[in-house]
Amino acid sequence: MKLNFSTVEWEENTTGVCLSQGKVRILDQTLLPWEINYKDIGTVEGIVGAINEMRIRGAPLIGVIGAYGVAIAAQKAKDVKEIKEAIERLEHTRPTAYNLFCGLTRMKKIVEVVSEFSLLKSCLLQEANKIKKEDEFLCEQIGKNGETLIPKNAQILTHCNAGALATCGIGTALAPIYIAKNRIKKIFVSETRPVLQGARLTAWELQQAEIPVTLICDSVRGVVIKEVDLCIVGADRIARNGDIANKIGTYTLAVLAKTHNIPFYVAAPSTTFDLSIESGEQIPIELRNPDEVRKIGNYEIAPKNIDIFNPSFDVTPNEYITGFITENGIQKPPFK
Repeated sequence: MKLNFSTVEWEENTTGVCLSQGKVRILDQTLLPWEINYKDIGTVEGIVGAINEMRIRGAPLIGVIGAYGVAIAAQKAKDVKEIKEAIERLEHTRPTAYNLFCGLTRMKKIVEVVSEFSLLKSCLLQEANKIKKEDEFLCEQIGKNGETLIPKNAQILTHCNAGALATCGIGTALAPIYIAKNRIKKIFVSETRPVLQGARLTAWELQQAEIPVTLICDSVRGVVIKEVDLCIVGADRIARNGDIANKIGTYTLAVLAKTHNIPFYVAAPSTTFDLSIESGEQIPIELRNPDEVRKIGNYEIAPKNIDIFNPSFDVTPNEYITGFITENGIQKPPFK
């Protein structure tokens, strides 16, 4: 399926020869759905800022942009030490998204293996491009495997954005929906407070694909759940026992789905599985700026000086998960 937007692209200079002029072009997701604006980034500082400010987001996409951040650092670096410092800075952007660390680990290995510094720059860029291409392929495979779960006239509920905007391909949770487009009756999209990735991003990209979409408040999910055939969400990190971290509100939806005997699937590539940790208790959960809750845009909606707790993710225990949709097939319990 071809989409009419691109989340990230590598851009050479006008001659296409000098690597020192290379940059990343991103779709600024903080401006959607009101404005489609592409920004060029040619520094590690710019990449770090784009990740932290969620101009680019979604675990698979963060993994790709992190790799490109290393390639950009290499272009301007005087020695290997500067490249390693850039990797360390990128590692401290968003702690929950495991794909970031997968991508950076691959870039570290290139640094360790390639001894000739002039060759290292091109090797790192080649690896970043390879990671991007692989993500496109993984999304397609997830879509093909997950498509088998979708019945005719399906009504599906998803949370946050795990679509094309979160990847370099057709997404994770939305990939099966794109491939099974002709069998879709309706996609319920929860708004996903406080940053509204569902309302701003998922609803927008499904409209672009002409897939029937109904936007609901997060608190409405209990009302529509009985109309739903299945739930599909993404993940930012998956522990060895099958516990997942995903956008805040996922755990609530999983409990709701289990209560009403609705299948609850998690779509994610193998790069999201962190086999070094046993359970979700070990997943680091990012805490975001309190202003995301205190304000909507520039308007304050809460009392001044109020205490605010704003975790970006929650952990859903494996017993609430029907199965994982991966590029390797559908994995069902027991998860090992």
